[in-house]
Amino acid sequence: MIRAKHSILLLAGASLLTATACTDPAVVNADDPYRQTKQGALLGGILGAGIGAMASDDKAKGAIIGGAVGAAGGAAIGNALDKQEAQLRRNLDDDRVRIENTGDRLIVTMPQDILFDVDSARVRPGLRDDLRVVAQSLRDFPNSTVQVIGHTDNTGAAAYNQDLSERRANSVANVLLSEGVGAARVDAFGRGESQPVASNLTPEGRQQNRRVEIVILPTAA
Repeated sequence: MIRAKHSILLLAGASLLTATACTDPAVVNADDPYRQTKQGALLGGILGAGIGAMASDDKAKGAIIGGAVGAAGGAAIGNALDKQEAQLRRNLDDDRVRIENTGDRLIVTMPQDILFDVDSARVRPGLRDDLRVVAQSLRDFPNSTVQVIGHTDNTGAAAYNQDLSERRANSVANVLLSEGVGAARVDAFGRGESQPVASNLTPEGRQQNRRVEIVILPTAA
């Protein structure tokens, strides 16, 4: 029993040391196209080791098996995110659209000022092409769910901003659905002015806060 516990501690310690090394800004290569694959394998391995140890009568063996299974699953998710991110960056011909890969999701942020006219929830015809690119990517990588989230600045009444953010999120979601993305995968909602990413005290900040986020969340294959 003591030896088994010691093995688990050694495995956990080694995993944590590896995690520290891989997440150290001096070690991580931000330009590595497979960075999320590696990070997913690492984090999946650590989580799997802990779950495997708790679920197995042989704690050390369970930790090793759980770590291997978790690493494989984490690597698969990270790899899919890396590939989808690369595809979106290649096919979206608009530097105003921001793509962020957090390791467990992709966030495609589109400023509302390019998507909609003032006080309108109708997607501008020219921006439908960008949404078609996103929809194509979602069809190419079907193992995910999608959250479409509308945000506004704090200009005007909060209730009006909440309603506008919901209508704009639904408009973007409807374009994705019309381009063949399954309805069961897509959830649309608004956050109004409640989640700013910049100060509402400046025109530049308010412009950043007016946005629609398309959040792509991987699921098990």
